Amino acid sequence: MEGGLPGGNPTMARWRRSALRAWRRMRRQAVDDFRGDGTDRTALTVLLALLPVLALGTVVSPEWFPPTALVVPVLVGGLALRPSSLVLLYTAASGTLVTEALVMSVWQGGVARVSPGSILVVSAVGCIGALLAQFRARLGVPWRRGESMLIDLRQRLRVQSRVPGLGKGWHHSIELMAAGGQLFSGDFVAAARPLGTRRLEAVVADVSGKGMDAASRALLLSGAFGGLLGSLPRDQFLPAANGYLLRQEWDEGFATAVHFVVDLDTGEYELRSAGHPAALHLSADSGKWAVLQPEGALLGVLDGAEFEAMRGRMEPGDVILLYTDGLVEMPGKDIRDGMDVLTDVCAKLLPTAVETSAAWKGLARTLIETVAKDVNDDRALLVIRRKA
Repeated sequence: MEGGLPGGNPTMARWRRSALRAWRRMRRQAVDDFRGDGTDRTALTVLLALLPVLALGTVVSPEWFPPTALVVPVLVGGLALRPSSLVLLYTAASGTLVTEALVMSVWQGGVARVSPGSILVVSAVGCIGALLAQFRARLGVPWRRGESMLIDLRQRLRVQSRVPGLGKGWHHSIELMAAGGQLFSGDFVAAARPLGTRRLEAVVADVSGKGMDAASRALLLSGAFGGLLGSLPRDQFLPAANGYLLRQEWDEGFATAVHFVVDLDTGEYELRSAGHPAALHLSADSGKWAVLQPEGALLGVLDGAEFEAMRGRMEPGDVILLYTDGLVEMPGKDIRDGMDVLTDVCAKLLPTAVETSAAWKGLARTLIETVAKDVNDDRALLVIRRKA
């Protein structure tokens, strides 16, 4: 009768057949990996050779080689081997542990048997190693490269956020800070100076989510926005960015952005916003801050959205602040209160910052640390000043 003994459970029989097929498939894959991948083969060979050495040490000198010493090859295998190769190592480790228990029971008359606690420890470490191997298999990179890839991605995000030199007559300061002290941020800045022009185009964007959850989308968008900047007429940038987000069809795919274009010869600028916090313009003559808040829908929400422009002129000594909401939103307070705090602190720091280029470059970081250092949100700030 199919399924084994007469009267057997057909469901259990199907499960047994499925498990057997999975085991055979993983075993074949392990053999193929062992034959085809030199690095995996070398690592597996070394770890398999280490098992009898540890077992012998446990039998001869359990004080120096306890049964839990098997966690070393088990954990290293979880970090270095593919899941299919890990099956062979874990099978061999299980056989080694059983052999240790039998030999020690006979050798020492049952006095130094392998305890249940040792078995649980080795099993728990094996489960952790299997989870790590499965994660690396999904990622598709060796464990040695995973961290370096993340560092490289972070560096690329920062490189893409650099503002090109503005030339004589201009200062700029930029800073990005991620929520919770993480390395990755959902806020970013992209800037470009089109070839053959004296024009700066900059966009400050805030991707939905924060920290690591938004970092991958921020990296993708920063590259896309950087490619669009300067390649399209200024009034078409935000519509093109909006269409790009709509095509991604992300579950949490909206973003806010402010697009700033300034003529570096005349100081005339255009500002467009896509649901982003207002920009701030400090007039050197009056010492007053103007709130620049053009109308515009969130990016990635409404097809065919329109974005109106606000135009103005930066006179010598004027300052423009472009930032994300993490810098001005405070629990229990209106966003205008956060904007007032930002402008007050900026007004106090500006006289000192303009004295040296080093102080000016650190102005954005100082502002963030003063206004919103402990805020659990991503923060980005770009300060642009026309020299007096």
